[in-house]
Amino acid sequence: MPDLPTPQDATEAALFSECWDAVLSYADLCTAGSSAAKQLAAEAFSTGIREAREAEAITFRSAGRRPARLPRIPLLLTAVRNTAAAWEESGQGHKLDPDLRLWLNSDKAARFAGPPLQRPLALRGLRDMQEPDAALLWLAEVEALPQAVVARRLGLDPATLAEELTQVRGVFRDRSRRNHLDTPMDAQCRSYARLLDAVTRSTAADTPGDLSRHLATCVNCAEAAACLRLHGGGLPGALAGGVIGWGGLAYLERRRRAAEVRLGAGRPEAADADAGPPSPGAHKARVVRNGLLVAAVLVSALALAVSMTPGGTGDGTAAGGDPSDRRPVADPGFSLPVTAATQSPTDSAEPSRSAPHEDSPEPKNPKPEPQGTQSSTAGEDDPEPSPSAAPACEVVYDLVNEWPDGFQATVTVTTEEALDDWRVGWSFRDGQTVGQMWDANFAQNGSRITAEAADYNRTVPAGGSLAFGFIASWEGENSPAADFTLNGDACAS
Repeated sequence: MPDLPTPQDATEAALFSECWDAVLSYADLCTAGSSAAKQLAAEAFSTGIREAREAEAITFRSAGRRPARLPRIPLLLTAVRNTAAAWEESGQGHKLDPDLRLWLNSDKAARFAGPPLQRPLALRGLRDMQEPDAALLWLAEVEALPQAVVARRLGLDPATLAEELTQVRGVFRDRSRRNHLDTPMDAQCRSYARLLDAVTRSTAADTPGDLSRHLATCVNCAEAAACLRLHGGGLPGALAGGVIGWGGLAYLERRRRAAEVRLGAGRPEAADADAGPPSPGAHKARVVRNGLLVAAVLVSALALAVSMTPGGTGDGTAAGGDPSDRRPVADPGFSLPVTAATQSPTDSAEPSRSAPHEDSPEPKNPKPEPQGTQSSTAGEDDPEPSPSAAPACEVVYDLVNEWPDGFQATVTVTTEEALDDWRVGWSFRDGQTVGQMWDANFAQNGSRITAEAADYNRTVPAGGSLAFGFIASWEGENSPAADFTLNGDACAS
């Protein structure tokens, strides 16, 4: 077993106690086994402590002027990523997760060490804050610690912590806005900067259609939107993804689970006294998951960056295992290695467990979503297809990305006949619920979904294709969609 870092004084011992679990949790995501995870965590912890001491020495020599650096936990998590990169360069890459190796050799990884103005906005914003403020934001938003615990760690008054946290969120937003304006950008991005600032300030403001379409294709502006929008629950994902990089959202889910354990939602196994600090994956199967909490955090952040990295690398999950126990669910919206494996509805022939389809589904009325989707009006009858109906179209159902309790998917339908309008229907086998859709209006009635054309994409030429995407939630299983129809006629898939 690799040697664990040895605390040398009381301060370092306190750091080890507070930070080791977080460091090992991320190291476990980055490696191919528990032994490698402990080795990576130990090396990264020692490196991070050394960097922190060097920064403190610089502060002392410069008469108290602190150089920009991250607070303890994100500093150590960054050290894990950097140590993994060093392993890859030195021929130890076989110890790392294969998807991480792909990411480390991509332009996405280079961005974290590239020119300062090109680095992720969340990373720049957190570094620009006073370290106590940055620590408060990270512990509350990413580590999900109870406010009483945060107050005790940082020596703050629990009675005023909520007010201080609100102020710190505002400081982070201000730093992110300034950094976004300082980022080199083209004329189109510059023209949207003021509008983006205004839209993300208000909890009631709808995003104009042209801005939504821009956010769906521009990585930098979508990243800025995630950092500037403090409401909606997307801030933790923006922070974790922008600071950690690969595996940021998977790490965020693990910290949510750890918080549930601390609050009594699960009972972790007792640690082996000879095995060192407990492995973060040892008790995951026993943790009771709070699906609504995770969905609120992750879906809001990803909705801002829908389809903005169409060429990302794969992000696999071992079959039959929990997604966050081995493979990162997804990277941040601004460096997102997406799951691009196309799934066929026939791959899982599990019988439908949902309620029978009714003839007249009630339309949902969501706010406008990315790609200029208008309030849903899809409410016409869309009965499930007859097994004997001849296929009138071909459907590709593509699971673009998946994370605990949520996923992003696209549907592409090819038709041999020209269409003046279209309506696509399908069924979910496992009770999945669509929350947002772009390039179509939608309604859901039980397990049956109906998507209708938007105003701008009603016509489809003969032999052409129509496509739309959506974000949805799931629990337990996430089987592919099935029983597709186009204008009431069955489709092949």
